[in-house]
Amino acid sequence: MSVSNTTTITSVGAPNRRNTELALLVFAVAIPVFAYANVGLAKDNSVPAGLLGYGVGLGLLAGIAHLLVRKFAPYADPLMLPIATLLNGLGLVLIWRLDQEPALGKAMAPNQLLWSTLGVALFVGVLVFLKDHRILQRYTYISMMVAMALLVAPVFFPGVNGAKIWITLPGIGSLQPGEFAKIVITVFFAGYLMVKRDALALASRRFMGLYLPRGRDLGPILVIWAISLLILVFETDLGTSLLFFGLFVIMLYVATERTSWIVFGLLLSAGGAVLVSSFEPHVKERVHNWLHPLDLASNGGVTETAQTMYAFGSGGIFGSGLGQGYSRLIGGIAPKSDYILATVGEELGLAGLMAVLLLYGLLIERGIRTALAARDPFGKLLAIGLSGAFALQVFVVAGGVTGLIPLTGMTMPFLAQGGSSVIANWALVAILLRISDTARRPAPSPAPSPDAEATQVVRTQ
Repeated sequence: MSVSNTTTITSVGAPNRRNTELALLVFAVAIPVFAYANVGLAKDNSVPAGLLGYGVGLGLLAGIAHLLVRKFAPYADPLMLPIATLLNGLGLVLIWRLDQEPALGKAMAPNQLLWSTLGVALFVGVLVFLKDHRILQRYTYISMMVAMALLVAPVFFPGVNGAKIWITLPGIGSLQPGEFAKIVITVFFAGYLMVKRDALALASRRFMGLYLPRGRDLGPILVIWAISLLILVFETDLGTSLLFFGLFVIMLYVATERTSWIVFGLLLSAGGAVLVSSFEPHVKERVHNWLHPLDLASNGGVTETAQTMYAFGSGGIFGSGLGQGYSRLIGGIAPKSDYILATVGEELGLAGLMAVLLLYGLLIERGIRTALAARDPFGKLLAIGLSGAFALQVFVVAGGVTGLIPLTGMTMPFLAQGGSSVIANWALVAILLRISDTARRPAPSPAPSPDAEATQVVRTQ
């Protein structure tokens, strides 16, 4: 009589790195809590009464998000959630710090905390219900229609500060649909370019080292350029127009690997901006303030751009300290939205500003790494599109605040006051985590065949 004991050797799964994420989340919560206490000590020489509540609240949001990632996306990138939590937490601290200045209007930190909670809830919902990012490919052309509706909707509502980028909903307040449109339009671009990339990559001739696209293939980029110009003209929204067109050019270049598309995109973008700024009053004013921030005769006083430059200059290398700056001189609600980076530069200095920008850069880098790791072309294009949209928004806001380009009116992701922005960016991070989890998840081991008992067989008589 013989007894056969068979042992099958299985592959060891890749580490999911959730414990690394948890350790980083501890620091991502602790740093904003210490910053919150620092502001209170600077303003009132005492620890703020709401410190415990703020710390517990931010910790609960981070903890719930981590547990859901651990359960529904165990192989996702371990850095994205801690970075988003840290930026969101610092944003809440900065808005609360600016709330302490009576000249800057009503307090906005409580509302921003509520919007952040809704953002984390949407983040969780995306992870729970979006089991596979490839499902989004089915809705390529539906995404286009939804994105167009979101971009056109503000035209029918009154403008705010010269721009029509908000819609007003009863019981909710003002929303900025362009923030959600950037995600939906990325889904459309990824699905469209995955199908059309071979045709768009064809070149008819070579000129000055560039492969020029065929005339009939210029249609998509010309249509997108025209739509971005219409957004700029009818909504006077320079930021969304740049984001919309720049995103398409980035994804087109990644899909086709043709440098000529980048050249055409830059030429069309520059030409369109010059054309519109020559006759559209709101855009013309922003360009003028960018070029002449100290033109007292036409501006009636020092502009917000000039006050921002003064804030950066007075901050120096290490800043004046949290709670000890003069951002209130910028005036209006701008310090809490467009110009919140000015507070960072003044009170945390160049070192603090570079640290914040490095956090954004690291988050973008992890998104690009996710695109490289994705196994399917749709996932690659979607990840690079979402990362590109995030990078463009950071660039146009930081560039406008620092005087590199005219101010666009967009909000700094996670950092600035704005419910639409924080909710949309939490959803963006969730989709990137879903793609990352799918890309890094170990492939299932194939089922052994009936004749595969040669793995390890030990026979005992």
